[in-house]
Amino acid sequence: MKTKSGLMLGLGETRDEVTQALCDLRAVGCDYLTIGQYLQPSTHHLSIHSFVPISDFQFWKDEAFRRGFERVASGPLVRSSYFADQLHSPDA
Repeated sequence: MKTKSGLMLGLGETRDEVTQALCDLRAVGCDYLTIGQYLQPSTHHLSIHSFVPISDFQFWKDEAFRRGFERVASGPLVRSSYFADQLHSPDA
């Protein structure tokens, strides 16, 4: 069975915290990963701390692959269900 998790960036996390999250997810056998930008759905939700540069999403995608994730989707509009069928496809 393949497992998948997702991270939302832009809530004030540090580079070390994201790195540790990647390590922790791989340590428990997570195979697929999505990384997206947190967007405040309404004024009743947490505020956006920062907008993550596109280059950072590419960095985290590369880092996730380097750490052994099989499939990674990373970008500002990526959500946990982002192309879930395609992420699981053998051609992905």
